[in-house]
Amino acid sequence: MSDSTAITARLAALDPARPVLIAGPTASGKSALALRIAETQGGTVVNADAIQVFGDWRVLTARPSVAEEARAPHALFGHVPGTQAYSVGDWLRDLAPLLDGPRPIIVGGTGLYFTALTEGLAQIPPVPPAIRAEGEALLREQGLPALLADLDPETAARIDRQNPARVARAWEVQRATGRGLADWQDQTPPPLLPLAKAQPILLHAPKDWLTPRIETRFRQMIEDGALDEARNNRPTWRPDLPSAKAIGAAELMAYLDGGMDLDRVIDRATILTRQFAKRQRTWFRARMGTWPQIDMSTA
Repeated sequence: MSDSTAITARLAALDPARPVLIAGPTASGKSALALRIAETQGGTVVNADAIQVFGDWRVLTARPSVAEEARAPHALFGHVPGTQAYSVGDWLRDLAPLLDGPRPIIVGGTGLYFTALTEGLAQIPPVPPAIRAEGEALLREQGLPALLADLDPETAARIDRQNPARVARAWEVQRATGRGLADWQDQTPPPLLPLAKAQPILLHAPKDWLTPRIETRFRQMIEDGALDEARNNRPTWRPDLPSAKAIGAAELMAYLDGGMDLDRVIDRATILTRQFAKRQRTWFRARMGTWPQIDMSTA
């Protein structure tokens, strides 16, 4: 049986009454698969990508096109102003009522969204900016050992001690709340959608298959209007906007301002996309490795 036939069989075996979860790295074909399921079996395609929630970039973030959105119901795509911060907690609140509607087909590349949905999310209060700045200064001046020395033993034993972002987050939470991150995690409420009640699919996209797709993708975005999109956003764009994290946004603005030629923009955005895909694959292996997989390289 070819893998393409296997994919068809896998989709045919889906229970149309149960939610579907589709995760995978950028450019792996997630959106097309979700739309195929929605068109053939019914359901609403629901976004689980942290950058596709913003309304000011459609082409650059590979959101479904207007024509694709017309082919099946879509939700949580482009519904947040690019000036507004949006957290995983916000996403869970927006998603919750959709779980009671038509069968959701939840698709995206933000692993934290999926783990928060299926494992629960600790209700940690926001960290004040002053404490975050204090932690950044401590890390910069004294390094990871200084942050690790302040952590409670349970948290220190549980986190990735070599990852500055994870260590800094644990330090901030403990400094701000007086409780260790491990304690907060142990008090996590039940998940909105336990994995056992969903039908998860993880798209396996090997590097040698995915890289050529990434290398052609940004050029296609330019052809599809990403540069016009950047021109429209330029009057109000700032590098500190929540939506400014879209890969290629800063480079396109540099091109419009005369600071970078278009070929350099494309090369830089391609490199950043490859690096992002690598981080996604690492997350999926570590946190979602038990999900049933489809090997897209042989599809």
